[in-house]
Order: sequence, then structure tokens, then C-alpha cells
Amino acid sequence: MADAKVIPFDDDRSRGSAVQRPSRRRSAGSRRGGGVGEGHEVGEVQALPSRARAQDDGSVPREKQREQLQQQERPDQPHQAAQESQQQQPSAEDGLERRIAGGLAFLRRRLTGDYEVDDFGYDAELTDNVLMSLLRPVYEKYFRVEVKGIENIPAEGGALIVANHSGTLPLDGLMMQVAVHDHHPAGRHLRLLAADLVFVLPVVNELARKLGHTLACAEDAERLLGQGELVGVMPEGFKGIGKPFSERYKLQRFGRGGFVSTALRRGAPIIPCSIVGAEEIYPMLGNAKTVARLLGFPYFPLTPTFPWLGPLGAVPLPTKWTIQFGEPIPTGGYPPEAAEDPMLMFNLTDQVREQIQHTLYKLLVQRRSVFF
Repeated sequence: MADAKVIPFDDDRSRGSAVQRPSRRRSAGSRRGGGVGEGHEVGEVQALPSRARAQDDGSVPREKQREQLQQQERPDQPHQAAQESQQQQPSAEDGLERRIAGGLAFLRRRLTGDYEVDDFGYDAELTDNVLMSLLRPVYEKYFRVEVKGIENIPAEGGALIVANHSGTLPLDGLMMQVAVHDHHPAGRHLRLLAADLVFVLPVVNELARKLGHTLACAEDAERLLGQGELVGVMPEGFKGIGKPFSERYKLQRFGRGGFVSTALRRGAPIIPCSIVGAEEIYPMLGNAKTVARLLGFPYFPLTPTFPWLGPLGAVPLPTKWTIQFGEPIPTGGYPPEAAEDPMLMFNLTDQVREQIQHTLYKLLVQRRSVFF
């Protein structure tokens, strides 16, 4: 035992070329379970630190050595990860509890009447929490609306958005409201000017007021612009929404230019808006004028599905929409008496109309399919 000789681990050069040295991993195993002549060597190997053995053993790659050292230095890492996951789980439960508490508080305010509406009947809380949530799936999943030029809408102050009108039913106005509210960085609300027919229909009247709609008159529009609101108008009116399918995307006359006069009085910019996709949701092939007069409607549409399929025929076709907001047309540089100049109003009205029509043609050329 005293004459035992210690053989260095990496002493390959001391051996002859005829004798091949076994692999290091295997010789290390033989030394750990060796006989009498290797007892002193085993004691020396066991005396080495574990870190030194990992470095001296050439059979272990360096990357593996680093991983082993990191695991030795951080033995409690799996336990810490489990604790972190347990800490994150209650946060999700807290978020659910906050949403439930917020919903219950909302119901309590509605039942007790502890909420506010403005002079026009607009209910901001109900619009944000309920009405927009009902319209958003139709906007995102059914019509798959694509919005362009949202940066042309100012972040604050009054502005007048002028858009084309189509689709037999006024769904284009509602989709434009969702587009402004969801995509504008400031989350602005669009206050639409609606026809008087909207405010004589039961249920529709209440919902329209809650959404911020008001009567399409110069007084209401000027008052809203003076309060710094974003106002939307569709000057084609029933002429646009009730036109036959053969005249789709051809703008009708814009009335007498009353919206231009209102914008001039308040110095509010006019933002043209072009909507593609609404024309095809109810292809209007005919108009039952007799039925329309009996019901007091401006028209009674005849489409490929309505009234032949009954209530099922009232479901709109799932067309693909695009809403583009054009560059603002400023009106602040005109004198106060410019609102009474008929020639100026005609020129500005024609400029807005031409810009909307040109954008419609451009979007139609870019569109590859009505539904996809």
C-alpha cells in the first residue's frame, strides 16, 4: 500500500503508442470501485471538491459543467418558481373579483338612478359598458371592419365628420361610432345626427338617445360642436340609404349644405369619411312604395331575402367593411359672415362630396372581394 503510485488523470504522453488508454469516464468508474492498489488514489479523488472534479474530468463538456454549477448555486430555484406561480394565481382571481364587483356596482347605480345623462340624453356609462359591448362583436367578427386614417380625427375640440350613407338600414352609422371609439387614441365618442324617424320609433328612440344621437338640425349640431364634441352627419339621408342596388357607391345630393354652414359658424374642421361594404348588406332590388306609405316609412325595401324569408331575411349579409377618414378641411380661417355666403357653402360642400366619392372609388379598386 505504501508503494502505490498515483497516476495523473491526463498523463497520456507517458504511455506508449501500442497501448491505448481507456476512456476517462470508464477509468474514473474503475478507480471508484478499484482494488487494493488504487485505494490511495480514491482517497485523493474524494478529497477533491466537487467543482474541481467537474473541471478536471475532460469527458464532461464545458456547457454541461456550467449548468451543473448553476444548479448547485441555486438549489431552491424550482421551489421559488412554484411560489411565484402561486403568487400570480391569486392576482387573476383578484381581477375577476374586481370585474364582478364593478358589474354589481353598475347594476346598483342603474337601479337606484345614480347615473348622469347630458341634455341630449346621452348616457356615457351605459354606452361604454353595455351598448358598445353589444355592437363590438358585429363590428369585429361579422363585418370585420378595417379602419384607415384615424389619425386625421383631432384628439380634442369640435370636429364634423361627414360620411356617405347606404345599406337600407343605418348600420353604417353605428359601425362608424365603434370605429372612432375603439381606434382613436383618445377614445372619443361620436355624436351622430339622426333623422326624425329614429326618434318616433319605440325602443329605437331610447337607444339612440343613450348612444348620443340627436336630431339632425343646425341648432343641435352647432351646440355640440361648441361643447367640443365630435359630431357625425350623413348628408345623403334617406336618398342614400334607400337607393337601389344598381346605384351603389354613387353619392346622392348632399342637401343644401347646412352642415358646412354649421362648421363655419364654429370654425370646426370637416373630416370626410368613406365607408365601403355597407352597400351589399341588404341589396335593395325594389321598393314597395304602397307598403311604405301605409307604414309611414320613406321606403320599403325588397331584397333577395326580405320579406320572402321573414325575420331571417332581416339578417344582413356578412360583407367585409373598410372605413377611411380623410384629411380635415379647415374652416377656421373664414370670417363669421362666411356662413351666410351661398357660393362658399356650395364650393365646400362640393369639395367634401368629391373627396368622399374619390376615396370610395379608390377603395373599391383595392377591394378584392365583397365578403373576404
